[in-house]
Order: sequence, then C-alpha cells, then structure tokens
Amino acid sequence: MMRRARFGALLGILVSLAGCVTSPRDGVAAPLRPAGDTCRAEPGQAFIGRRADAGTGAELLRATDSREIRWVAPGMAVTADYQYGRLTVGYDEAMIIRSVACT
Repeated sequence: MMRRARFGALLGILVSLAGCVTSPRDGVAAPLRPAGDTCRAEPGQAFIGRRADAGTGAELLRATDSREIRWVAPGMAVTADYQYGRLTVGYDEAMIIRSVACT
C-alpha cells in the first residue's frame, strides 16, 4: 500500500514537470513532445491566407502529419491544454486562416 502511494506521488510530480521545458529560441516554456507526437506546424504555415473549409482541413492534416484539427473562430475561448498530434487552426470573420500551431 505504501509503495503504491509513493509511486502515485512520484507520478504526480513527473506529470507536473512535463511542461517545464524552455524553448531556447524565445524563452517561452514549451511542452515536451514525445517521439510519438506527429504534429509538425511548419508545413501548415503555407496555408495561412487560405480559406478555412473541410477540404483545406484535410490538406492541413496530411501536410502537418497531425491526428486531429481544432478550428478556432474569432473570439472563441479554447482550452490551454496541450494535446499531442492536434493542430489548432485560427481563422478570421472572412473564414481566412490566420494561424496554424500544434497545441
């Protein structure tokens, strides 16, 4: 029983530290990305300025190797949780893509 409690405490500490990595580029904390995380935002940058629709979404998923896409409308509240393999695409009132990120 005591061994299980210690394991649970250790697991909780490790999980809480998982997002504590600093990006050398901008000094902002970035989440750890395990080897299984397939999302690559860089190829998605080419889609900025295109129309946000189902066809473009399918192309984005293929281009970025993402497992899922989250569309973010103007003013929409979104959670700050990081989901491996998820691509977040923001668009404006005219349905034009303005941001692409792995979140």
